[in-house]
Amino acid sequence: MRRTWSLFAYQLIEPDEQLDLFACQEARVHLVARQLVLGGSADRTLCGGLLPAQPRWHGVAREHLADERFCPLCRAIMDAQRRGMQPIWPEL
Repeated sequence: MRRTWSLFAYQLIEPDEQLDLFACQEARVHLVARQLVLGGSADRTLCGGLLPAQPRWHGVAREHLADERFCPLCRAIMDAQRRGMQPIWPEL
């Protein structure tokens, strides 16, 4: 049975003025899975990066996907999930 895919499955985090030491060192927009997965890491973005200390959360809308700052690995994982594939999570 194939799961229904939706943008609602994700939350978007945007970089703030000061990039967090442990987060992405580029001003990228990342996705986070809205629903935690057992055995998964709750403090990581979809691409495996650490969350900033105080992330700014947003729902994901189609126009966000056109943002030039959108993380390419987050996009690839989201696209794989949309096609029903299980993504290969980065080894961290």
